[in-house]
Amino acid sequence: MKNQPHVGPGWPLTTPALIGICLGSTFFLVSLAAVTCFCYKRRSGSSSSLKPTSLKGRPDRPLVLRRPTAVKSPSSGSVGAVLPRKSPSPTSANKTPSPIGMHRSPTGGVVEKCGSNPSSRQHSPNVEQKNLIENENEKTKKDCDIKNEKEILVEKQCKLGQLYFRLKYNPDKLSLQVSIVRCSDLPPKDSNNGSSDPYVKLQLLPEKQHKVKTRVLRKTVDPVYDEDFTFYGINPNQLQATTLHFVVLSFDRYSRDDVIGEVICPLSGVDFEEVTGKQMEMVKEITPRNLKIRYQGRGELLVSLCYQPAANRLTVVVLKSRNLPKMDFAGLCDPYVKIYLLYNNQRIAKKKTHVKKRTTNPVFNESFVFEVPYNEGLENISLEFLVLDWDRVTKNEVIGRLELGPRSGGPAQQHWNEVCNAPRRQIAEWHKLKE
Repeated sequence: MKNQPHVGPGWPLTTPALIGICLGSTFFLVSLAAVTCFCYKRRSGSSSSLKPTSLKGRPDRPLVLRRPTAVKSPSSGSVGAVLPRKSPSPTSANKTPSPIGMHRSPTGGVVEKCGSNPSSRQHSPNVEQKNLIENENEKTKKDCDIKNEKEILVEKQCKLGQLYFRLKYNPDKLSLQVSIVRCSDLPPKDSNNGSSDPYVKLQLLPEKQHKVKTRVLRKTVDPVYDEDFTFYGINPNQLQATTLHFVVLSFDRYSRDDVIGEVICPLSGVDFEEVTGKQMEMVKEITPRNLKIRYQGRGELLVSLCYQPAANRLTVVVLKSRNLPKMDFAGLCDPYVKIYLLYNNQRIAKKKTHVKKRTTNPVFNESFVFEVPYNEGLENISLEFLVLDWDRVTKNEVIGRLELGPRSGGPAQQHWNEVCNAPRRQIAEWHKLKE
């Protein structure tokens, strides 16, 4: 019994030993958790890193983050910023940097704010296109509003009032009675008083033989005339080819009367048989008289010039004109030409041709000699041509103008330079008339 080994209890564990074992186990577990968390973060961070992998042979470029702007148009290839393509491959999703920043998810992972998956990247261009379309719609609406406002302003400027008149035809007496009743909403021609001194002139076209006019009513924009005018010797066949031409004017004591507007009423569309023996009441809008020039060309003028430096003279020959606009309803005009000699942009001499009646292609063949200031040459000299339509009663209207000089530009300046470089030689050129 004495030679057998002694079996008894193990080493006794003291309290400090137990505390040390617990602290060591806790420290080991905490370290293991920290290493695990660090490895997990490093792995997830490398999979969604913002820095793009560089291609072979190309150095890495720094990423410039900027907000994407709207695409100009869906069809055009110009884009304001780098946008992801509609169908990215799964492998390229990690290589393509997102233009938007990133934020951390509550679980600890890193998640992109926008465009993190292919489906959201496919919808981002559509959102940009929708915003673009909305912006374009707003711009077009604004442009349409501006155009409408301009059209309203033009209409207001073109609205010159209304003319009220009555017609009555007597087939037994072959007479046409025209009663000018009144005008309304005329524009004021006298800025001081805010009114006009209107009257109405009437003539029958195309003959222009019958001309009448009403009395002048002072300081009013709504004149009431109630005047009757009877024209005799008009058979029914002539009646269908006759046109009433009203011109509304404002009387001016010290200069030519101002033209407010005109009314043209062809009688071919008026049925007098339905109202035999009765007066037919009519209302027409007054239109600007020069409105027709906007839709027609102003024509051309053929001018010949000759400079004589020894005598200090400039000879101007107005040869002819062509394709002038039709200034009256008969399709004709009564043109003539005024010529001004300008020195340092100041008019120092004036000439004019004779009036050519009822033609849009007048032939003048008139020569004029202007004295040029001594030893000045043609450097500070220029010529101004005005083609006007003559009228017996109203103010003569300007059909077009032409300026020839060293600073006139275009063909006019070329013509002037040829005249200066070739003295004592007549040089003729066609020139288009301008407004």
